[in-house]
Order: sequence, then C-alpha cells, then structure tokens
Amino acid sequence: MIVTTTNDLPGYRIVRHIGMTRGITVRSRNAISDWVGGMQSIFGGKVGVYVKLAEMARQEAYDELVEHAKAQGANAIIAMRYDANEIMDGITEVLAYGTAVVVEPV
Repeated sequence: MIVTTTNDLPGYRIVRHIGMTRGITVRSRNAISDWVGGMQSIFGGKVGVYVKLAEMARQEAYDELVEHAKAQGANAIIAMRYDANEIMDGITEVLAYGTAVVVEPV
C-alpha cells in the first residue's frame, strides 16, 4: 500500500477514486504512565512515556486505515492526515484518514 500526504503520486496515474478511508483507535492513559509522566515532567524535556503512547495510537490508527483501504480495493491512499480528540480526561481518539485510490505506474 502506497500512502502519501500529497494529493497526487508522482510516477503514478490515478485510475480510480474509491473515496474516503479511515482508521480509528481510542487509547487511554493508565496510572503508571501518569505517574512516570509526572516524574519526567518535573525535570522538563521530552516525556517519553507519553511519546510512546501517542506513537502506539498513531500506528494503530494507521494500520486500521491501510486495512480499510485494502478492503475497499485500493492500492494507495492520498491526502493522508491524522486527527486526535480527547473524548474525556485521559482518553483520546486518534483518526487516520485519506482518499483511497487505485493507481498504476505511468
């Protein structure tokens, strides 16, 4: 699966637009990560435990996006984006979305 944030794919021709495709995950923090994150924040700088949690959520949403596009018959996704919203304190939704297309080399 080719995935790009651009609206076109150099070297490829879009032969079919399938439409919107998306992947979503909902993740929560836990007491241990909050404690470790709190301790890390005392010293300033990167809060690794939250970086890891955010990266895991993005990867899950991305994987779901790719699977959804494959199920629609796509071999590429253009205009891919991420969005995140806090549903409630400590619970975050991460959405990966884009346009599913079928491409062929030029």
